[in-house]
Amino acid sequence: MRSVRAKAAIGATVVVAVALIAAGAAVLLTLRSSLIDRTDLEAEVVARDVAAQLATDVPPGRLELPDDERRPVQVVAEDGRVVAVSKQLEAISGTSSSEVLPGPARDGAAGDDDDDDDDDPARGEVSGDEPSFSSGAATVDGDRADYRFASVEVTSGERQTYTVHAGAPLATEQDAVGTVRDAMLVGLPLLLAVVGSVTWLVTRRALRPVEGIRREMAAITASEDLSRRVPEPASRDEVARLARTTNETLAALEASVERQRRFVADASHELRSPIASLRTQLEVGAAHPELLDVPGAVEDTVRLQQLAADLLLLARLDAGERPGGATVDMGRLLREEVAQRSGDRVTVTVDAGDGLEVSGARGQLARVVGNLLDNAQRHAATEVAAAVRSERGRVVLTVADDGEGVPPAERERIFERFVRLDDARTRDDGGAGLGLAIARDVARRHGGTLTVGSSPRGGALFELRLPTAGDGPAQRRRR
Repeated sequence: MRSVRAKAAIGATVVVAVALIAAGAAVLLTLRSSLIDRTDLEAEVVARDVAAQLATDVPPGRLELPDDERRPVQVVAEDGRVVAVSKQLEAISGTSSSEVLPGPARDGAAGDDDDDDDDDPARGEVSGDEPSFSSGAATVDGDRADYRFASVEVTSGERQTYTVHAGAPLATEQDAVGTVRDAMLVGLPLLLAVVGSVTWLVTRRALRPVEGIRREMAAITASEDLSRRVPEPASRDEVARLARTTNETLAALEASVERQRRFVADASHELRSPIASLRTQLEVGAAHPELLDVPGAVEDTVRLQQLAADLLLLARLDAGERPGGATVDMGRLLREEVAQRSGDRVTVTVDAGDGLEVSGARGQLARVVGNLLDNAQRHAATEVAAAVRSERGRVVLTVADDGEGVPPAERERIFERFVRLDDARTRDDGGAGLGLAIARDVARRHGGTLTVGSSPRGGALFELRLPTAGDGPAQRRRR
């Protein structure tokens, strides 16, 4: 029962069995009802024929009863006496009287026949009501069988009321219903066996690619080789889509693991340099205090502190940290960041008004603005311009410089972690190559984008586009 094939086969078999049993019961009931209706009609025809004779004042002893032994007739008077029965009827049940006339009374009348010479007998009538029907049994010439009896009331010309009971055998109905029932009892198990077997085979064939995917995934897990892929069926069904999605997941995992490995390697390298430099200076200072480069040690410590903060922020972003729902005025944030840079090599001109608000984490957005300004000041020749504006329901922050710019082929690469376009890795050349990577990650988690292009001043132009307040990721999640 743990197998999908077994569950599918059993489920299909149970469903088909219930449907067939219900359909078979309906067929049997319909067939039985139809045959009983036909039997009732036959009995009613015989009963009305006998009743018509009584209505014309034919004495009960001279009634022309059916010679067919399969059509037993019993005539009962109003006081319950049996006044006439068909020949060879020996016993009867299911009518108003279970008595039969003994001996000679079987062949004719019970009662007085002296009125046969009446020249103008009164005419009776057959009841116009629907006859009543009942089930019973009768023994005719030693053979007992089940019958349906039709009972018709009639009033003779002498105003005597009789009830005519005429029977029709149920043998045909019983034989037909029995034959159909037996055929169903034989055919149903065979049909269910076929349904179960076909479902098992079809399900096994359909799940064969899934088993191939499972085996390959187990092998990938055991080997830890994320470059392998599961087989993709040629079909376009759900299994093929599952295989493609699995391969896409494996590709994403492979890229993530590779990125993590590079991150660890680059982080180790970046951390090793300032730590080694700081240790060297401290060891020299311990041996020769007069040679201690305090400003250099402080600079290395600050760089190490900034690198550790960047690595912690990246770790939180990779862990799925989401921005808060605070409202941040980007114009005011830009002016505050620029105001803290009074002693920088290149001044920053600001063009930003108030009221340009976005939703998110103020600390993370401040880090983005600071990283963009740091990058622009590092590469600018004489000028850096920053501006904030509203455009098509978005708040756009631009930072432009007049430096050498970014070659088109490198405009996506600079957003990778630990990537710097300069070859040197000294502290004079700038940071560790994490600033722009952090800025793009934060922008994406705020529902925005960060791109780089060419500035009208000849250098690089960075554009940060964020949704306006009320339409950010946090607000959309609340909705």
